[in-house]
Amino acid sequence: MPSIVREDLQSDREIVIERLIAAPRHVVWKAWAEPGNIEQWWGPDGFTTTTHQRDFRSGGIWRFTMHGPDGRDYENRIDYLEVVENERIVDDHGGEGETAHIRFRAEITFEDHDGGTLVTMRSVFPTVEMRDLVIREHGAVEGGKQTLARLAAMAEKLAA
Repeated sequence: MPSIVREDLQSDREIVIERLIAAPRHVVWKAWAEPGNIEQWWGPDGFTTTTHQRDFRSGGIWRFTMHGPDGRDYENRIDYLEVVENERIVDDHGGEGETAHIRFRAEITFEDHDGGTLVTMRSVFPTVEMRDLVIREHGAVEGGKQTLARLAAMAEKLAA
């Protein structure tokens, strides 16, 4: 199965990143949802993730720290607004501490596609300036593509 990676910045407040993963949808969901899995792949290349609290359900939260390869830590909080098993996640994602000003709404969808799973991450920012800041200062587009590549590797390993 060829790997499809697509990014879209046509809307002035959105980042959309897609990847076709060579694994069934329920396996990709398992890589995302089951305790201990997300920490193995979340974040760009070279990052690790420590979960402090995770309640993966509508109304739940995930508090975590992303540890950068340069030793810098990034505190994050995700408030899950909607979690529909094997289909979609809608959340409010924000920083904590020095990145508390960064906020966006994310929607992640999981669709059967060509024998695999098409994962689409859509992030909508309150302003074009906020979107441009996370692209410029935090490498959001490349980081998103790397994150989905790491998810793909995890899901494909689970599917094998």
